[in-house]
Amino acid sequence: MRAMDQSELKSLIEFMAKALADNPDEVEVNEIVGEQTTVLELRVAKADLGKVIGKQGRTAQSIRTILNAASTKLQKRSVLEIVE
Repeated sequence: MRAMDQSELKSLIEFMAKALADNPDEVEVNEIVGEQTTVLELRVAKADLGKVIGKQGRTAQSIRTILNAASTKLQKRSVLEIVE
């Protein structure tokens, strides 16, 4: 089995966000690669913001948990920021 690379983390977040959103065409993920940490900025349509964040932030926390697990496998550190 091949290892995931950094751009696959971006694809993973994009896939999850598009699955949740009513407007999947408006889902955008920007990757900002730093020395220690990669920041993934997630932008969705204003109407989909609630769906991506979820009740009491549960959905966003779940997405972050999956990202954290995938990042750990890559021996990287990634942070998800949901941008309005």
